[in-house]
Amino acid sequence: QVQLGESGGGLVQPGGSLRLSCTASGITFSTYTMRWYRQAPGKEREVVASISAGGSKIYADSVRGRFTISRENKENAVYLRMNSLKPEDTAVYYCNAGRPGRAYWGQGTQVTVSS
Repeated sequence: QVQLGESGGGLVQPGGSLRLSCTASGITFSTYTMRWYRQAPGKEREVVASISAGGSKIYADSVRGRFTISRENKENAVYLRMNSLKPEDTAVYYCNAGRPGRAYWGQGTQVTVSS
């Protein structure tokens, strides 16, 4: 059974930082591209950052330079370091594991940026 679990969300003031974590089980983690998505109220889910099995990273324009994605295959974990947070970063953040023909999702973690 495949399980992905996110943690690390919470309430933070504008300009603050958070580190999200996602751990996976039931998959050969090192062979999957890992992505972080987010969904704000009333908006579609959007990809924030991705890291391939080989370590290549891609960021959405809205977070480039502020967010950093990383992975630790020994721990079956992917991380999202978020700096200089803005109110518009407020959303539920989801972890995704993907390979051709396969995609798995976590349950999401809420990030709220507000003073």
